[in-house]
Amino acid sequence: MPWSHQQQAAMELKILPKNIADMIAAGEVVQRPASVVKELMENAVDAGATDVKVVVTDAGRTLIQVIDNGSGMTPDDAVLCFERHATSKLSSAEDLHSILTFGFRGEALASIAAVAEVTLRTRTPEQEVGVEVTMAGSENKGTREVSCPAGTNIAVRNLFYNIPARRKFLKSDNAELRHILEEFQRVALTRPEVAFSLTHNGKDIHVVKPAKSYKFRIQALLGAALVGELVDIEATTSIVSLSGYVGKPEGARKGLGNQYLFVNGRYFRSPYLHKAVMKAYEHLIPEGVTPSYFIYMEVDPASVDVNIHPTKAEIKFEEEQLVFQAVLAAVKEAMGRVGVAGSIEFDNPEARDIPVIGSRFQDYWPAQVPGEGVDVTYNPFEAGEMPGQAGHDGGTGHGGGSVIAGPDRHSGGAGRRYVSPDPNYGALFEERTLPSAQVLIVQGRYILTQSASGIMAVHVRRARERLFFDRFSKALRDSSHVSQSALFPVQVTVGVEGRLLLDAHAELLRNLGFDIVPFGTDTVVVNGVPEGYSVDSGAVHTLVGDLLLLLSDETQSLPEVMEQNLAQKFAVLGASGAQKITSPLEAQRLVDALLQSENPEFTAAGRRILSIIPADELEKRF
Repeated sequence: MPWSHQQQAAMELKILPKNIADMIAAGEVVQRPASVVKELMENAVDAGATDVKVVVTDAGRTLIQVIDNGSGMTPDDAVLCFERHATSKLSSAEDLHSILTFGFRGEALASIAAVAEVTLRTRTPEQEVGVEVTMAGSENKGTREVSCPAGTNIAVRNLFYNIPARRKFLKSDNAELRHILEEFQRVALTRPEVAFSLTHNGKDIHVVKPAKSYKFRIQALLGAALVGELVDIEATTSIVSLSGYVGKPEGARKGLGNQYLFVNGRYFRSPYLHKAVMKAYEHLIPEGVTPSYFIYMEVDPASVDVNIHPTKAEIKFEEEQLVFQAVLAAVKEAMGRVGVAGSIEFDNPEARDIPVIGSRFQDYWPAQVPGEGVDVTYNPFEAGEMPGQAGHDGGTGHGGGSVIAGPDRHSGGAGRRYVSPDPNYGALFEERTLPSAQVLIVQGRYILTQSASGIMAVHVRRARERLFFDRFSKALRDSSHVSQSALFPVQVTVGVEGRLLLDAHAELLRNLGFDIVPFGTDTVVVNGVPEGYSVDSGAVHTLVGDLLLLLSDETQSLPEVMEQNLAQKFAVLGASGAQKITSPLEAQRLVDALLQSENPEFTAAGRRILSIIPADELEKRF
């Protein structure tokens, strides 16, 4: 098949125009609004700022503004900084081996200016007036002198205005804001001596003052509840110096969250070193949960390569295995200090000794065990006198029973009188078909009941999952729900990011039966949960953590598919957290409700709920 002229033209080499080349390169650095926040905050810190303000509108779509009081720039540098690879950090190839700053490649401002409208105002302390540079699509739209404070003020407007496809595929405002919050926290955690603030749509999300230590900065950003679960770590080797904090085993949570690694003041990701931390928690935490950790490492800049990732989020250690062992040993040592044995004060002479029960066992036994006399032969339903009926009607009670003299149970057996029961007494407890005669609960996990052809076995958790799924599917369709109030409202600290997540899905949670209201910037109060969920305080705390994990899933698909997926996830969540069935009546109600479902045999995920054991099969066992 002959090639067309268009295909031939496509094979000809040509140099891309500067603006197109800049837009392509910007795709590596500027992936979303959070990328802009990261780059501008890092530039502010590198400029020696002691106060950095971040202002965001519409989760960065409309405006991202970063204001600092750093060293500022001269008019010439203010124009030059928008050129690709313009940097003050490097002057030779050898400088790549001694990088201690955030930015060094000179790509950030050039990349941002390629995909947004940028206004830069800056002044050095030595200058009397500043300069304003306006950029759009990599073109300088104007430069002029202005009056402005010392430092730098960069406003990025209409991000991706010239790349509609990139702008279209941004997530919801709440999702993008959470990514911005992540980047803000990562930078703020590396510089406790710097004041930071983050404002979204005119509302302050974070305002943190300079802190005395990393721990105070963690508390300001993530809350005192988290800090209370942290343990200090510290280790020094010839390769790396470690310091920071790791969470106690009981504070581990489902999913990832509050896991931070820093090297030479820079945040980075490392699945390899994450494994080192998790290995130290072996046999201390259940599978599926992750502890918090904040580990700060100092290494020789020449022994680490920070230039292997476009956004510098990953690095490469020269002695990676030795760093792994150092992290593992430091975290293990910290876990040893919070173990059971560590809670005994051996060095305290005033501490009470723990008694050793041995040959003198009787010395620790009470001299006399208190007891209460009980007449085990007494039967209140035997013929005799009921209290208060003696002497009526010449020995006949008003209820029609006869009175017989007998020993009194309160006087050592003398003078007791009984009354015979009324002939109609049993009508109060007339015989009914009781659930206990129809169902059998096995280990709280299965229900056995009689069916027409044999025995029906029901999987309790999956039956509940089916019922929850049916209920939640209906609630998502017509916004109907049944909620049960907690006996006492439960206050749960979820962090700023968790608060934003719950706020974004407030209507969804309300439709499903959750009554969750905000309380402060990082806390919520749970007043009610869907009917069938546990309202125990501990269960509610676990439930909120599971909710955050479930809602953080940003997968998108057709509305019908999303609705079914949500109902299924919430159904699994409700079924796994429900209390075990112990009452035959409760078991019978569950079976009755299941049999009224449209599909009582299978869960929404296709797992079998009930099974019939034929009578013939039972016969074979005998």
